[in-house]
Amino acid sequence: MNIFMKTGWLITFLVISQFALAQQPVTTSPTVDTAKGPAPVPVTSASAIRSETATSVSQPKRQTEKNELKYNLNESGSHFFKATFLNQAWFQFNQNNPGSTVIGVPKDNTFSVGLRRTRIQLFGQLSDHVFLYMQFGMNNFNYLNGGFSQNASSQRKIQAFFHDAVAEYLVFKNKNYLNIGGGLTIVNGLSRFSAPSVATIMSMDVPVFAQATVDQTDEFSRKLSVYARGQVGHLDYRVTVSDPFPIQTSGSALPAYGPNSVFALKGHEKQFQGFFMWQFFDKEAHQTPGYNTGTYLGAKKIFNLEAGFITQKNAMVHVATPVDTVYENMNLWSVASFLDMPINKEKGTALNAYLGYFHTDYGRNYLRFNGALNPASDIVASQRPGGLGGTQGNAFPMFGTGSVIYGQVGYLMKRDLFGAGNGTLMPYIQAQIAKYQRMSNTLGVYNIGINYLIKGHNGKLTLDYQNRPYYEPSSTTSQLSSGGRRSQLILQYQVFI
Repeated sequence: MNIFMKTGWLITFLVISQFALAQQPVTTSPTVDTAKGPAPVPVTSASAIRSETATSVSQPKRQTEKNELKYNLNESGSHFFKATFLNQAWFQFNQNNPGSTVIGVPKDNTFSVGLRRTRIQLFGQLSDHVFLYMQFGMNNFNYLNGGFSQNASSQRKIQAFFHDAVAEYLVFKNKNYLNIGGGLTIVNGLSRFSAPSVATIMSMDVPVFAQATVDQTDEFSRKLSVYARGQVGHLDYRVTVSDPFPIQTSGSALPAYGPNSVFALKGHEKQFQGFFMWQFFDKEAHQTPGYNTGTYLGAKKIFNLEAGFITQKNAMVHVATPVDTVYENMNLWSVASFLDMPINKEKGTALNAYLGYFHTDYGRNYLRFNGALNPASDIVASQRPGGLGGTQGNAFPMFGTGSVIYGQVGYLMKRDLFGAGNGTLMPYIQAQIAKYQRMSNTLGVYNIGINYLIKGHNGKLTLDYQNRPYYEPSSTTSQLSSGGRRSQLILQYQVFI
């Protein structure tokens, strides 16, 4: 029985287990009205008490904290405008892939500091039918920023850019049955991790392979698109027609035509996408266009079955013989289950779990290495696996033609684990297992980590350990073989409001 047959049985077992767990009642205390929650404890201070008269003192006033920057445009608050700010700083120790160099010097290990994401969101419901969403920011900013070249100058002050600029029309007042939108947007198909809400990630980082064309024919997973999305009963849907960017505008060296598929340098076809969720219990958040919450930290009872796709005609190309250039369609699809629900509401415990299967067809033998916030600047040419670039540092074969199984599990420990107002912990594990055409071995990338939720997602520290394979040097036409394994350890500090 090969690994994919075994994995198929494992998927079936885990999905059934998730569904069985979702059917179980949530544990509550028989003496506490959990619908109302525990009685609030007033916060008193000198500023909260003042004299009414010389002989009369007012009762202490309860001070309420706000965790959002929101301006109401009408009395009810149904029309509003809101701003959010996010910063994710990484402190990263990495065992580099063999042959990696840092500013021209071979380095086996690196320690670096960087900004994984720095973002500003501006959005609001301007009327019963008009919604506006914009996001501005930057990503992957470290000491190599600016497209480092050993022999040429580059500009480290890379400008931040608009990630999203999209307007929506809500067809039905106060209902999400049908929202029609267009612009620069992350309303994508394939999976929930193809359009993740990065401020609410359960683990330290998302599985980036699910952002299937990231910075190849899109702008950091965003595309110029027109779409329809909505929620009808238990169904959450989104369908999109996108106008992808040509690979020539990616800012990277152009791919060379050869026996292995690359993104085509000629032609321009529209991209069609869809993503669908059947929500058995609570409905997921639906306000910001396309974005999917990582974990609600026990605030919702979610169990979904999910499926999605991306397809584009003649997106890929390879040269079968010197006189035979073959264009190929890009066809990607996935099926998955997602669970995020409280276990004990009184204690505040919760469980998060995801399991998905991805079929990724980028054409013959397509393979792309990638490493998030890569701390190495280059790799010795003779050490490059498959003659590919970008294989240094913490990179591994993240995208390829073949199939991928991805799973994650996280457990939210009891509220105020370290005392009132001192936060709690959420440990987790992740696994990405892939079988790509151009690789002779099954790829396995494994993460284990723990979140210290100081104030939910508004302030958290995450410590993450990753173990990944590295690959032996080989020619541009050969299969890739694993040569061993390397690790990295990252501490992330997230602040979000």
